[in-house]
Amino acid sequence: MAYMLLIVEPVDQRDERGEVAGRAVFDEMVRYRDSLNERGVLISGESLSTAKKGKRLQVRDGKARVVDGPFAEAKEMIGGFFMVDCDTQEEAVALAAECPAARWCTIEVRKLGPCYE
Repeated sequence: MAYMLLIVEPVDQRDERGEVAGRAVFDEMVRYRDSLNERGVLISGESLSTAKKGKRLQVRDGKARVVDGPFAEAKEMIGGFFMVDCDTQEEAVALAAECPAARWCTIEVRKLGPCYE
């Protein structure tokens, strides 16, 4: 079964950390991704750019509305993800507990599945 480990981080955390510390954190995350790959459980994993560079889209009454970041109402953003192949949710949670980002973010663990479940 596929599970997403979503890295949920405070919006301003990257700016507060700075580039040097940010690169060190990124290197830790790359090593974690490599360890998941070596164990054969990694399906995919990527870092996402800051929400300040993102866009949000809604279609209402047939009209698309695009909003540029930053998004004032947001206190957190998805900073990246790992998609892993696990037999149980408990196994996925255990992998999330190994993630370095769990020390400074929240890791949301969700099974992939249809939106009606």
